[in-house]
Amino acid sequence: MKAQTSTLKKGRGAQSNSPNPYAKIQPVKEFWEGIVEDEDFEQKVPSEYTEVFPKSILNRVDSPDIGLAWSMNPYQGCEHGCIYCYARNTHNYWGYSAGTDFEQKILIKANAPALLAKELSRPNWKVEPIMLSGNTDCYQPAERKFKVTRKLLQVLLDFRHPVGIITKNALVLRDLDILKELNAMDLVHVTISFTSLQEDLRRVLEPRTSSVQAKLKTIETLSTAGIPVQVMMAPLIPSINSHEIFELSKAVSDAGALGINHTVVRLNGAIGPLFEDWIRLTFPDRADKVLNQIKALHGGKLNDSRTGTRMRGEGVFAKNMSDQISLARKKYFGEKQRKPYDLEQFVRRNKEQLLLF
Repeated sequence: MKAQTSTLKKGRGAQSNSPNPYAKIQPVKEFWEGIVEDEDFEQKVPSEYTEVFPKSILNRVDSPDIGLAWSMNPYQGCEHGCIYCYARNTHNYWGYSAGTDFEQKILIKANAPALLAKELSRPNWKVEPIMLSGNTDCYQPAERKFKVTRKLLQVLLDFRHPVGIITKNALVLRDLDILKELNAMDLVHVTISFTSLQEDLRRVLEPRTSSVQAKLKTIETLSTAGIPVQVMMAPLIPSINSHEIFELSKAVSDAGALGINHTVVRLNGAIGPLFEDWIRLTFPDRADKVLNQIKALHGGKLNDSRTGTRMRGEGVFAKNMSDQISLARKKYFGEKQRKPYDLEQFVRRNKEQLLLF
Protein backbone atom coordinates (compact mmCIF):
# COMPACT_ATOMS: atom_id res chain seq x y z
CA MET A 1 0.00 0.00 0.00
CA LYS A 2 2.01 2.96 -1.23
CA ALA A 3 0.74 6.41 -0.35
CA GLN A 4 -0.09 8.74 -3.24
CA THR A 5 1.74 11.86 -2.15
CA SER A 6 2.20 13.85 -5.36
CA THR A 7 0.29 16.83 -3.94
CA LEU A 8 0.98 16.23 -0.26
CA LYS A 9 3.13 18.83 1.45
CA LYS A 10 6.06 17.07 3.06
CA GLY A 11 7.38 17.32 6.58
CA ARG A 12 4.20 17.83 8.60
CA GLY A 13 1.08 15.73 9.00
CA ALA A 14 -1.50 18.55 8.96
CA GLN A 15 -1.76 20.46 5.70
CA SER A 16 -3.07 23.67 7.24
CA ASN A 17 -3.93 25.43 10.48
CA SER A 18 -7.45 24.65 11.65
CA PRO A 19 -9.44 27.45 13.32
CA ASN A 20 -8.97 27.80 17.07
CA PRO A 21 -12.45 27.93 18.66
CA TYR A 22 -11.06 29.88 21.63
CA ALA A 23 -9.33 32.59 19.59
CA LYS A 24 -11.03 35.93 18.99
CA ILE A 25 -8.86 36.65 15.93
CA GLN A 26 -8.41 34.04 13.23
CA PRO A 27 -5.63 34.04 10.59
CA VAL A 28 -6.84 34.54 7.04
CA LYS A 29 -4.19 32.57 5.18
CA GLU A 30 -1.17 30.46 5.99
CA PHE A 31 1.89 30.71 3.78
CA TRP A 32 3.62 27.33 3.59
CA GLU A 33 7.25 26.96 2.69
CA GLY A 34 7.28 23.64 0.86
CA ILE A 35 9.58 20.78 1.77
CA VAL A 36 11.71 19.63 -1.16
CA GLU A 37 14.19 17.31 0.52
CA ASP A 38 13.68 15.51 3.82
CA GLU A 39 17.19 16.36 4.99
CA ASP A 40 16.43 20.06 4.55
CA PHE A 41 13.40 19.88 6.84
CA GLU A 42 14.85 21.78 9.79
CA GLN A 43 15.85 24.72 7.62
CA LYS A 44 12.61 24.93 5.62
CA VAL A 45 10.00 24.38 8.34
CA PRO A 46 11.79 25.08 11.63
CA SER A 47 10.12 24.34 14.94
CA GLU A 48 9.57 27.21 17.34
CA TYR A 49 10.40 26.46 20.98
CA THR A 50 9.02 28.43 23.91
CA GLU A 51 9.84 27.68 27.54
CA VAL A 52 6.87 27.73 29.90
CA PHE A 53 6.66 27.30 33.66
CA PRO A 54 3.45 25.52 34.67
CA LYS A 55 2.31 25.21 38.28
CA SER A 56 1.97 21.42 38.09
CA ILE A 57 3.29 18.59 35.94
CA LEU A 58 1.28 15.55 37.07
CA ASN A 59 -2.16 14.89 35.62
CA ARG A 60 -4.58 12.62 37.44
CA VAL A 61 -6.19 10.19 34.96
CA ASP A 62 -9.75 9.35 35.96
CA SER A 63 -10.97 7.89 32.67
CA PRO A 64 -11.90 4.19 32.88
CA ASP A 65 -10.80 3.89 29.22
CA ILE A 66 -7.17 4.46 30.19
CA GLY A 67 -5.44 2.02 32.51
CA LEU A 68 -3.15 4.39 34.39
CA ALA A 69 -3.28 6.65 37.43
CA TRP A 70 -1.03 9.58 36.47
CA SER A 71 0.37 11.05 33.27
CA MET A 72 3.18 13.55 32.80
CA ASN A 73 3.90 15.51 29.62
CA PRO A 74 7.15 17.52 29.44
CA TYR A 75 6.12 19.12 26.13
CA GLN A 76 2.99 20.69 24.71
CA GLY A 77 2.62 20.24 20.98
CA CYS A 78 4.46 17.48 19.14
CA GLU A 79 6.86 17.59 16.22
CA HIS A 80 6.10 14.00 15.22
CA GLY A 81 3.19 15.31 13.15
CA CYS A 82 0.89 12.28 13.44
CA ILE A 83 -2.19 13.34 11.51
CA TYR A 84 -4.59 11.33 13.70
CA CYS A 85 -3.26 12.57 17.07
CA TYR A 86 -6.02 13.22 19.63
CA ALA A 87 -3.70 15.63 21.49
CA ARG A 88 -3.93 18.20 18.69
CA ASN A 89 -7.08 19.68 20.23
CA THR A 90 -5.23 20.55 23.45
CA HIS A 91 -3.08 23.07 21.58
CA ASN A 92 -6.12 25.34 21.28
CA TYR A 93 -6.02 25.99 25.02
CA TRP A 94 -2.60 27.60 24.59
CA GLY A 95 -3.84 29.91 21.84
CA TYR A 96 -2.60 27.84 18.90
CA SER A 97 -4.12 25.82 16.09
CA ALA A 98 -4.47 22.06 16.20
CA GLY A 99 -3.02 21.96 12.67
CA THR A 100 0.52 22.91 11.73
CA ASP A 101 0.88 24.99 14.91
CA PHE A 102 0.62 21.79 16.96
CA GLU A 103 3.60 20.35 15.08
CA GLN A 104 5.68 23.50 14.88
CA LYS A 105 5.05 25.63 18.00
CA ILE A 106 6.39 23.52 20.86
CA LEU A 107 6.13 24.53 24.51
CA ILE A 108 8.92 23.29 26.78
CA LYS A 109 7.95 22.73 30.41
CA ALA A 110 11.32 23.80 31.74
CA ASN A 111 10.50 23.47 35.44
CA ALA A 112 8.98 19.98 35.13
CA PRO A 113 11.76 18.11 37.01
CA ALA A 114 11.56 20.47 40.01
CA LEU A 115 7.76 20.23 40.04
CA LEU A 116 7.93 16.43 39.98
CA ALA A 117 10.45 16.30 42.84
CA LYS A 118 8.26 18.62 44.91
CA GLU A 119 5.17 16.50 44.26
CA LEU A 120 6.86 13.21 45.14
CA SER A 121 8.18 14.76 48.36
CA ARG A 122 4.71 15.50 49.71
CA PRO A 123 4.04 13.56 52.94
CA ASN A 124 0.73 12.25 51.57
CA TRP A 125 2.05 11.16 48.15
CA LYS A 126 0.74 7.69 47.33
CA VAL A 127 3.02 5.63 45.11
CA GLU A 128 1.34 4.76 41.80
CA PRO A 129 3.03 4.37 38.39
CA ILE A 130 3.37 7.60 36.41
CA MET A 131 3.10 7.50 32.61
CA LEU A 132 5.43 9.47 30.36
CA SER A 133 3.64 10.70 28.24
CA GLY A 134 -0.11 10.20 27.71
CA ASN A 135 -0.66 13.28 25.56
CA THR A 136 2.36 14.38 23.50
CA ASP A 137 5.46 12.24 22.98
CA CYS A 138 8.14 12.71 25.64
CA TYR A 139 10.86 11.70 23.14
CA GLN A 140 9.82 13.94 20.26
CA PRO A 141 12.70 15.74 18.46
CA ALA A 142 12.71 18.65 20.96
CA GLU A 143 13.95 16.22 23.62
CA ARG A 144 17.34 15.96 21.90
CA LYS A 145 17.99 19.58 22.76
CA PHE A 146 16.09 20.20 26.00
CA LYS A 147 16.42 16.79 27.74
CA VAL A 148 13.44 17.41 30.03
CA THR A 149 12.43 13.75 29.83
CA ARG A 150 15.89 12.58 30.85
CA LYS A 151 15.83 14.93 33.84
CA LEU A 152 12.39 13.61 34.85
CA LEU A 153 13.67 10.04 34.66
CA GLN A 154 16.59 11.00 36.88
CA VAL A 155 14.17 12.40 39.48
CA LEU A 156 12.12 9.21 39.34
CA LEU A 157 15.27 7.13 39.78
CA ASP A 158 16.36 9.23 42.77
CA PHE A 159 12.97 8.69 44.40
CA ARG A 160 12.86 5.02 43.35
CA HIS A 161 9.46 5.68 41.79
CA PRO A 162 7.76 3.49 39.12
CA VAL A 163 7.31 4.93 35.64
CA GLY A 164 5.85 3.83 32.32
CA ILE A 165 6.99 5.30 29.01
CA ILE A 166 5.10 5.37 25.73
CA THR A 167 6.87 6.72 22.66
CA LYS A 168 7.25 6.43 18.89
CA ASN A 169 10.86 7.55 18.96
CA ALA A 170 14.10 5.57 19.13
CA LEU A 171 15.57 8.45 21.16
CA VAL A 172 14.43 6.50 24.23
CA LEU A 173 17.61 4.43 23.79
CA ARG A 174 19.71 7.47 24.67
CA ASP A 175 18.51 7.01 28.25
CA LEU A 176 19.27 3.31 28.41
CA ASP A 177 21.61 3.92 31.34
CA ILE A 178 18.83 5.31 33.54
CA LEU A 179 16.32 2.74 32.27
CA LYS A 180 18.64 -0.10 33.25
CA GLU A 181 18.94 1.29 36.78
CA LEU A 182 15.18 1.64 37.07
CA ASN A 183 14.67 -1.83 35.67
CA ALA A 184 17.06 -3.36 38.22
CA MET A 185 14.47 -2.32 40.83
CA ASP A 186 11.43 -3.29 38.68
CA LEU A 187 10.45 0.36 38.26
CA VAL A 188 10.03 0.79 34.50
CA HIS A 189 7.88 -0.44 31.61
CA VAL A 190 8.26 0.84 28.03
CA THR A 191 5.59 0.84 25.32
CA ILE A 192 6.49 1.52 21.69
CA SER A 193 3.62 2.98 19.69
CA PHE A 194 3.69 1.28 16.28
CA THR A 195 1.18 1.80 13.47
CA SER A 196 2.63 0.14 10.38
CA LEU A 197 5.49 -1.91 8.95
CA GLN A 198 5.24 0.05 5.70
CA GLU A 199 7.81 2.82 5.66
CA ASP A 200 6.00 4.72 2.88
CA LEU A 201 2.86 4.79 4.98
CA ARG A 202 4.74 5.72 8.16
CA ARG A 203 6.28 8.74 6.43
CA VAL A 204 2.92 10.31 5.56
CA LEU A 205 0.90 9.08 8.55
CA GLU A 206 3.40 10.16 11.24
CA PRO A 207 6.18 11.96 9.33
CA ARG A 208 8.72 12.72 12.07
CA THR A 209 8.52 9.55 14.13
CA SER A 210 11.34 7.00 13.97
CA SER A 211 11.46 4.71 10.97
CA VAL A 212 10.00 1.21 10.99
CA GLN A 213 13.44 -0.37 11.27
CA ALA A 214 14.46 2.01 14.04
CA LYS A 215 11.36 1.09 16.04
CA LEU A 216 12.03 -2.62 15.64
CA LYS A 217 15.66 -2.07 16.67
CA THR A 218 14.49 -0.10 19.70
CA ILE A 219 12.28 -2.99 20.82
CA GLU A 220 15.13 -5.43 20.30
CA THR A 221 17.63 -3.28 22.22
CA LEU A 222 15.29 -2.73 25.17
CA SER A 223 14.37 -6.40 25.27
CA THR A 224 18.00 -7.51 25.15
CA ALA A 225 18.68 -5.21 28.10
CA GLY A 226 15.93 -6.97 30.03
CA ILE A 227 13.64 -3.94 30.07
CA PRO A 228 9.95 -4.90 29.76
CA VAL A 229 8.68 -3.58 26.44
CA GLN A 230 5.36 -3.98 24.71
CA VAL A 231 3.68 -2.46 21.65
CA MET A 232 0.61 -0.30 21.26
CA MET A 233 -0.81 -0.59 17.75
CA ALA A 234 -2.47 2.78 17.77
CA PRO A 235 -4.49 3.80 16.10
CA LEU A 236 -5.91 1.10 13.89
CA ILE A 237 -7.44 2.79 10.84
CA PRO A 238 -9.76 0.73 8.61
CA SER A 239 -8.38 0.14 5.11
CA ILE A 240 -5.14 1.96 6.03
CA ASN A 241 -3.27 -0.25 8.51
CA SER A 242 -5.98 -2.59 9.83
CA HIS A 243 -4.77 -5.43 7.57
CA GLU A 244 -1.31 -5.42 9.24
CA ILE A 245 -2.30 -6.75 12.67
CA PHE A 246 -0.86 -10.25 12.32
CA GLU A 247 2.24 -9.24 10.37
CA LEU A 248 3.09 -6.42 12.77
CA SER A 249 2.40 -8.58 15.83
CA LYS A 250 4.81 -11.24 14.61
CA ALA A 251 7.51 -8.68 13.79
CA VAL A 252 7.42 -6.97 17.18
CA SER A 253 7.19 -10.29 19.04
CA ASP A 254 10.25 -11.55 17.16
CA ALA A 255 12.02 -8.32 18.18
CA GLY A 256 11.28 -9.06 21.84
CA ALA A 257 8.01 -7.31 22.67
CA LEU A 258 6.08 -9.00 25.48
CA GLY A 259 2.60 -8.01 24.36
CA ILE A 260 0.42 -5.89 22.10
CA ASN A 261 -2.60 -3.65 22.65
CA HIS A 262 -4.59 -1.41 20.33
CA THR A 263 -6.89 1.56 19.98
CA VAL A 264 -8.99 2.58 16.98
CA VAL A 265 -8.81 5.95 15.30
CA ARG A 266 -11.13 8.68 16.61
CA LEU A 267 -11.22 12.12 15.05
CA ASN A 268 -12.51 14.55 17.67
CA GLY A 269 -12.78 18.31 17.21
CA ALA A 270 -10.36 19.82 14.70
CA ILE A 271 -8.79 16.44 13.94
CA GLY A 272 -11.71 15.39 11.75
CA PRO A 273 -11.30 18.13 9.11
CA LEU A 274 -7.50 17.88 9.28
CA PHE A 275 -7.60 14.12 8.73
CA GLU A 276 -10.13 14.41 5.91
CA ASP A 277 -7.96 16.98 4.15
CA TRP A 278 -4.94 14.68 4.61
CA ILE A 279 -6.58 11.49 3.37
CA ARG A 280 -8.08 13.12 0.28
CA LEU A 281 -4.59 14.28 -0.68
CA THR A 282 -2.80 11.08 0.33
CA PHE A 283 -5.26 8.31 -0.57
CA PRO A 284 -7.85 9.91 -2.88
CA ASP A 285 -8.86 6.53 -4.28
CA ARG A 286 -10.11 5.27 -0.93
CA ALA A 287 -10.81 8.44 1.05
CA ASP A 288 -14.60 8.05 1.17
CA LYS A 289 -14.32 4.37 2.04
CA VAL A 290 -11.96 5.02 4.96
CA LEU A 291 -14.00 7.93 6.31
CA ASN A 292 -17.22 5.90 6.17
CA GLN A 293 -15.57 2.96 7.92
CA ILE A 294 -14.27 5.27 10.65
CA LYS A 295 -17.82 6.60 11.08
CA ALA A 296 -19.05 3.01 11.37
CA LEU A 297 -16.73 2.57 14.37
CA HIS A 298 -18.31 5.51 16.19
CA GLY A 299 -22.07 5.48 15.71
CA GLY A 300 -21.98 7.22 12.35
CA LYS A 301 -19.65 10.06 13.35
CA LEU A 302 -15.95 10.83 13.04
CA ASN A 303 -16.12 12.44 16.47
CA ASP A 304 -16.51 10.07 19.41
CA SER A 305 -16.02 11.04 23.06
CA ARG A 306 -18.14 8.29 24.58
CA THR A 307 -16.50 6.59 27.51
CA GLY A 308 -16.30 2.86 26.98
CA THR A 309 -16.42 2.88 23.18
CA ARG A 310 -14.17 5.72 22.00
CA MET A 311 -10.93 3.70 22.30
CA ARG A 312 -12.17 0.39 20.85
CA GLY A 313 -15.11 1.44 18.68
CA GLU A 314 -18.23 -0.57 17.99
CA GLY A 315 -19.78 -2.54 15.18
CA VAL A 316 -18.42 -5.01 12.64
CA PHE A 317 -15.11 -3.29 11.88
CA ALA A 318 -14.31 -2.79 15.56
CA LYS A 319 -15.07 -6.42 16.41
CA ASN A 320 -13.02 -7.68 13.48
CA MET A 321 -9.95 -5.70 14.60
CA SER A 322 -10.39 -6.65 18.24
CA ASP A 323 -10.72 -10.35 17.34
CA GLN A 324 -7.55 -10.17 15.25
CA ILE A 325 -5.63 -8.58 18.12
CA SER A 326 -6.82 -11.35 20.46
CA LEU A 327 -5.75 -14.06 18.02
CA ALA A 328 -2.40 -12.35 17.43
CA ARG A 329 -1.73 -12.30 21.18
CA LYS A 330 -2.34 -16.03 21.43
CA LYS A 331 -0.33 -16.86 18.33
CA TYR A 332 2.71 -14.62 18.72
CA PHE A 333 2.99 -13.75 22.41
CA GLY A 334 1.83 -16.95 24.11
CA GLU A 335 2.85 -16.98 27.76
CA LYS A 336 4.95 -13.81 27.60
CA GLN A 337 4.31 -11.51 30.55
CA ARG A 338 5.66 -8.25 31.93
CA LYS A 339 6.92 -8.31 35.47
CA PRO A 340 4.94 -6.02 37.79
CA TYR A 341 6.22 -2.77 39.23
CA ASP A 342 7.78 -2.90 42.68
CA LEU A 343 5.97 -0.18 44.64
CA GLU A 344 8.01 -0.82 47.78
CA GLN A 345 11.21 0.76 46.45
CA PHE A 346 10.02 4.35 46.94
CA VAL A 347 12.27 6.68 48.96
CA ARG A 348 10.67 9.88 50.22
CA ARG A 349 13.05 12.86 50.15
CA ASN A 350 13.17 15.63 52.75
CA LYS A 351 13.37 19.37 52.11
CA GLU A 352 17.16 19.45 52.27
CA GLN A 353 17.47 16.66 49.73
CA LEU A 354 14.88 18.36 47.53
CA LEU A 355 17.24 21.31 47.03
CA LEU A 356 19.40 19.00 44.91
CA PHE A 357 16.76 19.17 42.19
